[in-house]
Amino acid sequence: MTTPGFEAHDHGSCVAESLKMAEKHCAEKRLHLTPSRRRVLEILLEGHRSMGAYEILDRLRAEGLGSQPPVAYRALEFLTMHGFAHRIEGLNAFVACTHLSDTHSPAFLICRACNRVLEAEAGLTSGELGRAATEAGFVIERSVREAIGLCPACAREADT
Repeated sequence: MTTPGFEAHDHGSCVAESLKMAEKHCAEKRLHLTPSRRRVLEILLEGHRSMGAYEILDRLRAEGLGSQPPVAYRALEFLTMHGFAHRIEGLNAFVACTHLSDTHSPAFLICRACNRVLEAEAGLTSGELGRAATEAGFVIERSVREAIGLCPACAREADT
C-alpha cells in the first residue's frame, strides 16, 4: 500500500491529484463542489493530519470564506457524506480520504505527537470484529477503527 501520511512523497501532486479526483467525481455524480467545500478539502489534504472543525473555520475566516461555524460544518458534512473526508471519532476531527477511487472500510493510524494520520484499509469482515460479527450473525455496515501511537518520524525522535 502506498498511502501518503507517514512516508515522504510529492505532496503537491498528491493534493492536486486528490482535488482532480474529487472534481471528477462531483461532475460525474452532479454534485456541487462549492468554493468553500473545495477549500475545506484542500485544507484537509495539506498536511495528512486530523483537524477539528473550528481549526478549519479559523482558516476559512482568515481567507474571507466564512466566519460562522455552519460554513465549516456544512462543507465537512458534504465531504464526509460523499467520501472525500472521514471523521476521526476519537479526536472529534476530520481527515481527507486518501482512497477516493475505492469503496472501502478505513482504519486510521493516528500519531499522537504530530497528528498525522495514515488511512489504511480494514475490511468490514476481517479480524476479530469480523469473526465476532459472523459468529453472532451480525452484518456490519460501517465500522470505525482508530489506533493512536507514534509515526516513524516521531518514534525515532522519541528514541533519541
